[in-house]
Amino acid sequence: MIALLTGTMRHKSPEHVIIETNGVGYSVDIPLSSYYSLPEEGQATLYIHTHVREDILRLYGFLTLAEKETFILLIGISGIGPKAALNILSHMSCADLHQALLCEDAARLTALPGIGKKTADRLILELREKVRKLATAKNMQNQESEVYTPAPSDSSADALSALISLGYKEKQARGVLEKMKIEPQTSTQEILKQALQYLTR
Repeated sequence: MIALLTGTMRHKSPEHVIIETNGVGYSVDIPLSSYYSLPEEGQATLYIHTHVREDILRLYGFLTLAEKETFILLIGISGIGPKAALNILSHMSCADLHQALLCEDAARLTALPGIGKKTADRLILELREKVRKLATAKNMQNQESEVYTPAPSDSSADALSALISLGYKEKQARGVLEKMKIEPQTSTQEILKQALQYLTR
């Protein structure tokens, strides 16, 4: 199974690219986010998801591992195929998508082409916790050799991990959480919503 592909760009369009490696040209479907960032020619590297179904084998490529992981999560949802998943990633960055899922922002998701209220609710229901776990794992991986003052509660710790996953600096995110008056029973989602309000002012 192909997981990573590095080679020479032979063709580039908004829907797919052809990358030549060792004399073989691979056709790879991509989201618009990758299209805008890939070079017109020269060397390119993509994280690959090899999708096999019955008699179909297609390659889907992404510039970042985060995009690939999010794509895999999306196609695991009933009613969301590879084409729909690419469409979502073409119109919303991983960070924005994760934020919408963590904050249960169905309105933001329904603004995406082809995503209705039922699909948005299903995405939130099935992916919210998975995205939170990804954020927590990423936070632990990035900080395993560093020591920080513990967050005041499990909910605050989860919110901190989610904020870092969304691209905020650990020091900045922790500073905002420390300024907030967080009750012990406050949910992670509510803490995250309040923190994002502070950070986006």
